[in-house]
Amino acid sequence: MKTKENTQKNFVQPFSEYLMEHRDHIKLYLITLIKWLFSSAIIGFGVGIIGSAFVLAITKVTSLRQDNPWLLFFLPLAGFLTVLFYRITRQRDNTGTNLVIASIQYEDSHIPAVIMPLMFICTIMTHLTGGSAGREGAALQIGGSFGNTFGRLMRFEEKDRKIMIICGMSACFSALFGTPAAAAIFSIEVVTVGIMQYSALVPAVLSAVIARYTARAMFHIPKGVYELGEIPEFNLVLFSKTLLLAACFAFASILLILALHKFDELFDITLKNDYIRAIVIGLIVIAMRYIFGTTDYLGAGGDYIAGSFTVSRPWFSFLLKILFTAITLGGGLKGGEIVPSMFVGATLGSFLAPVLGLPIGLCAACGMVSVFCGATNCPLTSLILGIEMFGDNGIYYILICVALTYMLSDYFSLYKAQRIAYSKFTPVARK
Repeated sequence: MKTKENTQKNFVQPFSEYLMEHRDHIKLYLITLIKWLFSSAIIGFGVGIIGSAFVLAITKVTSLRQDNPWLLFFLPLAGFLTVLFYRITRQRDNTGTNLVIASIQYEDSHIPAVIMPLMFICTIMTHLTGGSAGREGAALQIGGSFGNTFGRLMRFEEKDRKIMIICGMSACFSALFGTPAAAAIFSIEVVTVGIMQYSALVPAVLSAVIARYTARAMFHIPKGVYELGEIPEFNLVLFSKTLLLAACFAFASILLILALHKFDELFDITLKNDYIRAIVIGLIVIAMRYIFGTTDYLGAGGDYIAGSFTVSRPWFSFLLKILFTAITLGGGLKGGEIVPSMFVGATLGSFLAPVLGLPIGLCAACGMVSVFCGATNCPLTSLILGIEMFGDNGIYYILICVALTYMLSDYFSLYKAQRIAYSKFTPVARK
């Protein structure tokens, strides 16, 4: 008959032996966990503060520009100063978000600490004077620079420093957009599509959550909320309409990418002097504002995106946003490409909604995350983003649109440094 003491002995002894046998592994696990907890807390809190200040500054200057339309005439000056600042700091050849991605991929690539204030100031100038650009792409550079600087100050090994860059990207995206889950996955997924560095998952998640909590608790940064309205019950007819939506969103994402890359190349060839190019582009954007008679395509266009969930936009809205953004960023002004991709998707979706007999809010939501997916090649992030922004309403429609847009958008990408490891059409690795 087994006594209580024997039972305890039979349990404790094997457990003690296990601890002794695996003590080195357990020690490594504990040290790694403590390291990531400490690092994620520093990056999440620090980037949360910087990201919140960035959001508040963007909001303030956007409101200031809307109240004072004459600020648009200072856009050429903003472009000139942007070029000047980048030359003074010896960042003329800086490739932006591509540099952040490359710094994770390659050992000899680093993000200078000066990128943080440089990107912060120059993006603010772009929004203050009406340049058509977003902010999340800028946030990736700010966060990545913070993470890289922190990793070097702490003298982390190269592989750990790369994880710190991912954490910084995740934290700043989360602080700005209010979607920590999507932010954490995006910073891992965007580097090499098809191969996710899961060793970065824990620190990226912790950094994103802490940054979002910091932004919400300390600075009251709101999360974007969109109402989809009544969602029709999914059936075969609606499935076929969703396929058509996805094809349109894939086309729009390719068009956006081509415009951004081609205008950049065109301006490099025709306007070789950086200062002259920035001034000329500023004048072109000013002229376009009066030619088309609207300010809807200046800045990030957050209000116009929100309105796309209730009002069907004209068919040309997404095309004009592509044009305004491609010219602004191609001319050397700083900002992001992510919000413009969402603008393109939301407006195209809202236009197609009455054409296909679908709710406007649902189509705008599908377009918002699908064009983002097609432009960044991040389907998992896009799906999580859709859930965080819209809940599980319309999840079948969003899921199908995201998956098909990813496949139909071919291998185009906003980021030239991004790798797509596996074919989108067959289960083989890409060469």
